[in-house]
Amino acid sequence: MRGRRSWRTVVAVVVGMLLTGVIGAVAAPIASAHSRVESSDPADGATVQTGPQQVSITFNEPLQESFAVLTVVGPDDHYWQDGTATVTGPRLSVPLRELGPAGTYTLNYRVTSADGHPVEGKRTFELATAGTGTPGPAVENTASGGGDGLPLWPFIVGAIVVLAGGLGVVLWLTRRTDKRSS
Repeated sequence: MRGRRSWRTVVAVVVGMLLTGVIGAVAAPIASAHSRVESSDPADGATVQTGPQQVSITFNEPLQESFAVLTVVGPDDHYWQDGTATVTGPRLSVPLRELGPAGTYTLNYRVTSADGHPVEGKRTFELATAGTGTPGPAVENTASGGGDGLPLWPFIVGAIVVLAGGLGVVLWLTRRTDKRSS
């Protein structure tokens, strides 16, 4: 009778730990401690009649100046920025060449937030009337090896180690209790 009760206790503890982990993972709020985009010029998704002389993205906090990148890729898969990106406080900007074909232009950015974490993303705007500008170099289409973000396997291994350790502690405590009552 006693052995059956201890196994029920072990199963109940393991199920409780699993449920706590799942509920914690689902209910946890998304951390937003890093820099985030407040606005861009031109605005994300905006349609402009003529190409701007520069584009800029404004963040919610000052950025680190090192490693800031802002590229502008046109509908022809060519770069249209003219020079390198500059950071002024929370603002990232880059001058543009005179734009060419009408269509969607994509602003790709990668910055280092004040806390040292990289932040990247993209914004777009639409050029309604084609310009007469000459494009920069073509975008190289490199296949990404799926290296975006952190790998998942260390978290899975860590969860297994924690659960196995918890199960080991429960079994050890259950055996100690069984030996004392004998």
